[in-house]
Amino acid sequence: MKAFWALVFCALSGAAAAQTAAPRPEPRPVADEVLSVIATRPQARPVAAVVEPTALRPVLRPEGLTPEPQSDPTAESRPARRPYLRPDLARRAATQPQLRAEAGMFAFSPNAIAQSLRPAVRPAAITQRAVEQRIARQRGQVCGDPAIQGEAIGRVPGRGACGIESAVRVRSVAGVRLSPSATIDCRTASALKAWVAQTAKPAVGQIGGGMQSLRVVSHYACRNRNSASSGRLSEHAFGRAIDIAGIGLQSGSEITVLTDWGRGARGTALQKMWRGACGPFGTVLGPNANAAHRDHFHFDTARYRSGSYCR
Repeated sequence: MKAFWALVFCALSGAAAAQTAAPRPEPRPVADEVLSVIATRPQARPVAAVVEPTALRPVLRPEGLTPEPQSDPTAESRPARRPYLRPDLARRAATQPQLRAEAGMFAFSPNAIAQSLRPAVRPAAITQRAVEQRIARQRGQVCGDPAIQGEAIGRVPGRGACGIESAVRVRSVAGVRLSPSATIDCRTASALKAWVAQTAKPAVGQIGGGMQSLRVVSHYACRNRNSASSGRLSEHAFGRAIDIAGIGLQSGSEITVLTDWGRGARGTALQKMWRGACGPFGTVLGPNANAAHRDHFHFDTARYRSGSYCR
């Protein structure tokens, strides 16, 4: 037993001696330059100084480096370019001019905002003309709609059942002139305006410079359907119908139902007009309806139908 403990004691003593005698790493030598940098390095980073906004501006160019101005023959006809200054700096320049003088910086004008480029004031003549046109439109409106221009003529009597209770003589709708003016009722006038604005104008587009007028070949007339000697009265006899044979263009030319139906771009425009009239009007007849309508569109606001009849 004593021999066992003696061996353990010897082993522990040898390990301790080995640990004590083990070599240690030497510290890395530090160069003198590094030590000097470390010794002179500041311990804390200094706080940056606050720079006034007025100081962050370019200094005036010395006179010797300023190029001579070049003559420009168009300079007199061109408006002078005026400087622009941010509003906050303009206020500082106006209230603290000593800051500019002390810093020796570019001297800003407190009038820079007032002198910056602004849209010219609209001439009084143009404004007055617009006011007069608006007043004229309001004065010339009928059916309570400024887009329908004409005059109210009241009751139009006729033989038998013919006549209109509250008739209007319409000379233009949605800016498109009627030639000649049409005597109809307000319901028909409103339907015509909707058709022109929503269908006819977009259908014509820029053909011939755009739509200018409508050639009216029939409006109020105390007659039978298709001008027959007998039969049922036409919707024209009540001021509920209008017949259109041509669409006048800005160029002076005309799209006609008789010659342009089914032909090229103008025929396509007429097809769109005919199709788009179904809805605003109760009855829409064109060249495909019968021989009597080969040269015009017939539009009416018949009250007795539950839906539109388009042919």
